[in-house]
Amino acid sequence: MTSLEILIAITTIAVGAFIQGSVGFGLAMISVPVLLLINPEFIPGPLLCATLTLTSLTIYRDRIGIDNADLPWALAGRIIGTPLGLFALASVSRDNLDLMFGSLILFSVLLSASGLRLLPTPKSLIGAGTLSGFMGTTSSIGGPPMALLYQGTEGIRLRGTLAVFFTIGVVISLVALAAVGRFGLRELSLGLLLQPGILAGFFLSSRMAANLDHGYTRKAVLSVAGVLGTVVIIRQLL
Repeated sequence: MTSLEILIAITTIAVGAFIQGSVGFGLAMISVPVLLLINPEFIPGPLLCATLTLTSLTIYRDRIGIDNADLPWALAGRIIGTPLGLFALASVSRDNLDLMFGSLILFSVLLSASGLRLLPTPKSLIGAGTLSGFMGTTSSIGGPPMALLYQGTEGIRLRGTLAVFFTIGVVISLVALAAVGRFGLRELSLGLLLQPGILAGFFLSSRMAANLDHGYTRKAVLSVAGVLGTVVIIRQLL
């Protein structure tokens, strides 16, 4: 990779980390398309390694907002959704899946904007966790289902709880990748290369996160989810 490509990769990661540090999700959707163009080796291991740093920092910053009672239900859903996603990858076109997910995200955003809101209950958490695990496995877009469920809660609760949810998922994924020989020293070195962007984006996000906590979290979640859904659809139609 050239110095310019490395700079673009770090800058992209910084933008994604800023968005996720502010809203609670968005790093993968922002960074994956660019990183794939620069060096496909960045996906999935190195990006997961970088994500682990971001979610760990978020857990520490927003620790008082973590809802431990919700996590078992959401994680149970993720455990259900992950193998379903693996099965779908083997039997359904990834492009068709991404188009379906983009449409589903936009539909959910429109329903939420119209006033319909789901509350984090055991049933809804299992459902959102399952969809998150399914989407994350097939298209790296696992954040919107959980974020949309938490859109009506305090920003610090959304960011803190999702950070724990994502951290556990990332650790499981890295262990699985290492077990099949797809995460080693090479991937670790590429992941470390992205760390400056993670650190810069996270620390810049702290002030934005504090501002969003004054009643703007829901609008931010719907805006980011809407943009992500639109980008996914456009990417598959072009």
